[in-house]
Amino acid sequence: MDNNMIIMAAFGIFVGIGASFSGLGGGFLMVPLLLFMGYSAQKSVGTSFLAILVISISALFAHNKLSNIDYKAGILLGAGGIIGAQIGARLLEHVSTASFKKIFSAILVALAAYLLFKK
Repeated sequence: MDNNMIIMAAFGIFVGIGASFSGLGGGFLMVPLLLFMGYSAQKSVGTSFLAILVISISALFAHNKLSNIDYKAGILLGAGGIIGAQIGARLLEHVSTASFKKIFSAILVALAAYLLFKK
């Protein structure tokens, strides 16, 4: 197993814990790692979604066992998310990796500032 595979597996453990704990999918952590490893923006996002799917299924089982799920809200959010995901994937095809890095970085900085200063 090469070093990149070990790094990805170890990072996956970290992201899985964070995703199950926070409810965030983990893409905001995985995408920068994949970009750093030389993946294009499109490949980083697509690969991240596959990982998020696997992590989410596992977290769903754990949270179901703990009775932490509102199925109606989850299905409604998911239905809207299906539409948004289709639009976003098609928009991403028209964005260069360099532009994507700038946009994604700005979103992360704004999110960090919001969380840091939110009362």
